[in-house]
Amino acid sequence: MRRLAPLFAFLFSLAGIAQANDAASDVDAMMSRYQGDVPGASLLVIKDGKPLVSRGYGLANLETQEAATPATNYRLASVTKQFTAAAILLLAERGTLHLDDHVRHWIPELPATHEAITIRQLLSHGGGLIDYEDLMPANVTDQISDADVLRMLAAEPKSYFAPGTSYRYSNGGYVLLGLIVERASKQSLPDFLARNIFQPLGMTHTLLYVRGGPNVPHRAYGYSEENGHWTRTDQSTTSATRGDGGIYSSIDDMAKWDAALYDRRLLSDASRQLAFGIQNKVSDEVDVDGYGFGWRIHGDVLWHSGESMGFRNVIIRWPKQRLTVVLLSNRNDPEPYRTALAIGQRFLHTP
Repeated sequence: MRRLAPLFAFLFSLAGIAQANDAASDVDAMMSRYQGDVPGASLLVIKDGKPLVSRGYGLANLETQEAATPATNYRLASVTKQFTAAAILLLAERGTLHLDDHVRHWIPELPATHEAITIRQLLSHGGGLIDYEDLMPANVTDQISDADVLRMLAAEPKSYFAPGTSYRYSNGGYVLLGLIVERASKQSLPDFLARNIFQPLGMTHTLLYVRGGPNVPHRAYGYSEENGHWTRTDQSTTSATRGDGGIYSSIDDMAKWDAALYDRRLLSDASRQLAFGIQNKVSDEVDVDGYGFGWRIHGDVLWHSGESMGFRNVIIRWPKQRLTVVLLSNRNDPEPYRTALAIGQRFLHTP
């Protein structure tokens, strides 16, 4: 039997490869809505550090007929939040700030009624801040900036709940976290992310986009379907805020990000444990038990979606199985979470 053990291992390996190949062959059918002369998507499936699927579907730009590829860069929208959280954790590791610092220590413009809010609570959506989207004037047509968000929150003394007593998803909280990164590091947020996260990880085409800054390479433009026709809807009034949703990236670069989440090449073990652990319980969202720092948590699954006008994205990770699915799309529909979840489940039990 000992002599046969290598043979059995080889046969099991071949069976695993065949199963993975069968799962990969099903993917195109599951991605059928993204195929053809329509706004498309890029899909990544990584298992044990190896990309089993890495391909584009449809078009990144309808006007030029540019195809979507693994190198296409999409606006990540709220998938950005895990990078903003990582920036805060890096500064905490360096002693530049502390997670239990009061936010007003770094942003004194906020009213005294928000004195008790901490950085830790902003990271886990426990600050209770009023949504800045609800504070925007009804007739606003120009894009709002982080400075505009700060002015609105500085003028609003009310909150939804006392800090640390509940959960409410807050884009404004992550805008403030981006401003804290700038003030604590004395660098602009795009520069800090580039120098401390993107460049060290080799994410050479990922950037926090700002108007007038560097162009996005291989850029996908967002579209929405209206009356059976696709219309470019790439930017909205809230598309210029940064810490809550401004990063552009590709599945090629997201593979490098995913790899860094398994070891200490970027964050310490303690920081990753904080990010991936439930810091605030969630009871009103589907497939969410709690929120960490930039991550939704459901059982053993870590995930986050990102939605802005013309873009729908998701990253889903099964760390214990070392499996990750990233689906980035430049269209308002369909919502990608269920598709990505179904794709991931096809690979879950491969050796």
